[in-house]
Amino acid sequence: MTAGIKEWYDALSPTLQIFWTIASVTSLVFLIQTVLTFVGIGDTDTDVDFGCDTDFSDGNTLDIGGAMQLFTIRNLINFLLGFSWGGICLAAYIPDTALLYAAATATGILFVYVFLLMYRQLFRLEKDGTVHIEDCVGQVVDVYLTIPAMRKGKGKVQVSFYGSVLEITALADGENAIPSGTKVRVLEIVDRTTVLVERL
Repeated sequence: MTAGIKEWYDALSPTLQIFWTIASVTSLVFLIQTVLTFVGIGDTDTDVDFGCDTDFSDGNTLDIGGAMQLFTIRNLINFLLGFSWGGICLAAYIPDTALLYAAATATGILFVYVFLLMYRQLFRLEKDGTVHIEDCVGQVVDVYLTIPAMRKGKGKVQVSFYGSVLEITALADGENAIPSGTKVRVLEIVDRTTVLVERL
């Protein structure tokens, strides 16, 4: 701490010293946390939605997976961030220490609520980017693993979803097996993991 900063800090009231200490630490942690969070979201792999709930990858950092819960490290940081900066900003308007702490606490709770809403929207946007198996109906795709005839077994097809190529289980009604590399059209969804195809 430089001499100028030390003199400024020593001139503060004990209450403001507490607020500024918490604000300095939590602001740094929040900045690092935010950067790591967005890196984690950016690295999340695209999943196929088979009609059931899809978990996000474990790459989310610093307790991001628990962001929808109330008591997490992330929410503690958010609370302390709002508490400290709220106290600093309101100190000039609320001379009573007890009321100031109460107002700072309310600000911290508000920060937690706002950030919970923000993270929920981020997760919703990420989930909306997930592909749905219904999207492949009508597509012309390649057979990856031979599809037996008359639905006597299952093969696999490669389906392109927004630039990503995924493998999906496939059935066929024809009298002949459809070998690997053959072009087929997706006719319908059989179940959450399987499609019905026909040879072109």
